Amino acid sequence: MSAIPLADDVLDADVAVVPVAEVAETLNVAQNKVRQMLRDGHLIAVRRDGDLMIPGDFLRDGAVIKGLAGTITVLSDAGFTRTEMLRWLFAEDESLPGTTPINALRTSHGTEVKRRAQAMAF
Repeated sequence: MSAIPLADDVLDADVAVVPVAEVAETLNVAQNKVRQMLRDGHLIAVRRDGDLMIPGDFLRDGAVIKGLAGTITVLSDAGFTRTEMLRWLFAEDESLPGTTPINALRTSHGTEVKRRAQAMAF
């Protein structure tokens, strides 16, 4: 079994993160499924206080927010590391609805987020 790729914890201290067990409970899946989602690039995790943690903003209404996995794939294809992806997703951008890419995804503006991620590849 391959190791779970992690991002450096570049998140502000006020960004809520949740442990894998809680994410599994929220998604109603086994913890191994969450770890597989991390390996497959559907989620990004950090290690905080020794624990594997996932930003709470990645989840909504018992599911991973729509467009997150696709955005991670586009950023990965553009050569971004997991740390760079996390930094970009939470970076302020006043021109986006929601002021950050992650908030834009959470408010159903995934097309605009993905378009910007694709543009960064060139």
